[in-house]
Amino acid sequence: MSPHDAPGPMTFRQQLVHQVRAKLDESLPWGSGRRSLWAALIALVLAVLVTLVWLAGRYEASQVQAELERDTANAVGDLRGGLSRQIQALQALQSGHFSPTEWAPRALALLRDHRDWLRVEWRDTSWRLHAFADSPLRAPAFERIARAEVLNEASQACQRAKRLNGAAYSSTYFLPQRDGLGMEVMELCLPVTQTGNLMGYMVVTYSLQELLIERLGATFGRKNELSFIEPDGTRLAIAGTQRREQRVFTSQQLVDLPGNTLLLRMDGRRGAPDLFPNVLTALVTGMSIALITVMVLLTKDARRRQKAERDLAEALAFRKAMEDSLVTGLRARDLQGCITYVNPAFCQMVGWEADALIGKNAPMPYWPPEMVDEYQQRQAIRMAGNVPPREGFESVFMRQDGERFPVLIIEAPLISVQGEQTGWMGAVIDISEQRRIEEVSRASQERLQATARLATVGEMASLLSHELNQPLAAIASYANGSLNLLQDPLAVPQTLDDVHMALRRIAEQAERAGRVINSVHDFVRRRDQSREPVPPQALLDAVAPLMNLQARKLQVRVQMQVAANLPPVWCDRTMVEQVLLNLARNGMQAMDTPQCRDRVLLLQVQRAQPEAVDAGIEFAVTDLGAGIDTDVATQLFNPFFTTKAEGMGLGLSLCRTVVEQHGGQLEFEALRPKGTVFRFTLPVANSQHNAEAHPPKA
Repeated sequence: MSPHDAPGPMTFRQQLVHQVRAKLDESLPWGSGRRSLWAALIALVLAVLVTLVWLAGRYEASQVQAELERDTANAVGDLRGGLSRQIQALQALQSGHFSPTEWAPRALALLRDHRDWLRVEWRDTSWRLHAFADSPLRAPAFERIARAEVLNEASQACQRAKRLNGAAYSSTYFLPQRDGLGMEVMELCLPVTQTGNLMGYMVVTYSLQELLIERLGATFGRKNELSFIEPDGTRLAIAGTQRREQRVFTSQQLVDLPGNTLLLRMDGRRGAPDLFPNVLTALVTGMSIALITVMVLLTKDARRRQKAERDLAEALAFRKAMEDSLVTGLRARDLQGCITYVNPAFCQMVGWEADALIGKNAPMPYWPPEMVDEYQQRQAIRMAGNVPPREGFESVFMRQDGERFPVLIIEAPLISVQGEQTGWMGAVIDISEQRRIEEVSRASQERLQATARLATVGEMASLLSHELNQPLAAIASYANGSLNLLQDPLAVPQTLDDVHMALRRIAEQAERAGRVINSVHDFVRRRDQSREPVPPQALLDAVAPLMNLQARKLQVRVQMQVAANLPPVWCDRTMVEQVLLNLARNGMQAMDTPQCRDRVLLLQVQRAQPEAVDAGIEFAVTDLGAGIDTDVATQLFNPFFTTKAEGMGLGLSLCRTVVEQHGGQLEFEALRPKGTVFRFTLPVANSQHNAEAHPPKA
């Protein structure tokens, strides 16, 4: 049979099945002895069916138990989640700086919202009671027995909380009540910290009974009985109801809490069949003996069938796995280049049925017409025995509807059982979705950068408003003066000169405002800003008014040190002024703490390398604040990272972007004993820069 006549996947299966059936018919003739064996098999099957009915009942019971286990696990998760939310509510109570009179109403409000809370206490670090509130929904829990007599568990919980630096629970204990009864309770201790210092503790007394009712009763208590138990089975608290059924199912789960571990038990009654274990043992033993007897009788006749079925199963499993289990397209070709096998994934990829592809040779129907010559040459090279690269190669295929899509092809020699190469097996991966994701990722990155620029403009809105208000105010002043001069008809010559002067001033101020707007507009559009030679002193003088406004507000003394005879720098002055202003504002805000008494902001400008004539100009902004922590320093220039409650985390990132666009580098280092200095460099304006700024006119 030629390669062009190779059977498809369905033909191959049919031949295997036909050959196996023929061998079975020849080797297993029908007879009276065989009929007896089949009768025994039928009887055995009936027995198995009866057993299966009984096993179904057992399976149902196991399903009920599994459901109860899931419910118990879910109940533990819900309980932990509810306790975590209560800790958050308690943290909100202790986060405010309240007096005892302000604290009590807020604590009562929390007690009304949490029925499982019996009491909330505020204690200092010496364990003295600062304030407390009892639940308004019940009688005071410590009415019969004094609170001081049962402080041991709460004290131990607070010691664990202090070690853990977080909430901790105490062991459970029995609390007697006025009605002669009592309840099991548990203490929660939450450290109160301020700026990393321990200020005291918040202590909450829980009722285990109410904890079950409030957190789990509505969800799991309708059809189950819930309880907290001791390891020996003693019940500490019970909630929920039980239905009157014949069988009880029980599940237990540990509730791991910081400092304590509770054991949650869930009991449920369900109806289920129940048989004596000895009946089950007898049935299984009898059927096993019968099955072994029948199998011994059938072993000789079934041996050939098992071998044939095993061969058939292996062959079909191999083909089935390749066809249905893979999402990657598979294509096999013989040594002449004809397709001998394709899986459903490949057919779905190119839009052709397997019958239309098997037996085809170049040109393939899924080759784009404009690439047929190139693909034929590549196939000829492959058929000549050249092994393709192990990482594969990219190509372009065409679907039946004419759509082109990129693919990654990985091919390897197809080796037979005898070790001979019979063709090539290729894996074809559609990478169009990967290309689309890469494009979406690039677009998302560009949008993120645009958003960062817009956010920076938003953060500088007040600065831009100040920059624009000055020229606008000057324009309004000159315009009003011109109108007043034109109203005096007696001084026309002098009036015209003054009006001309005022109009020139108006034009200058309008040009100044336009430069600010155009610079921001260019920054948002990611275009190169207009750069020019600017004296370093002029950059500091431009941001001095805005710096001084914030310095007076924060009581900061601003000092400027500019080295003598510095050349102009080549920069976009508006963007660099914004960098200086942002660094200065950050420095002043770093000193805005009660601990910082010496508030001095130093701005220095000097050559980066004094001995080098062409070295850049270094700008340094130094503050005397608390400095930058090590973990913050590693993320300082990351977009959207900030330590300020109202910040967006874009200021320093954009500052570094502006400095790097000018060919410089923004760095910082810690000062000793305190403070931080930020440095960046700008290039010196040279003759080439001047030629770029003032090109010759045509």
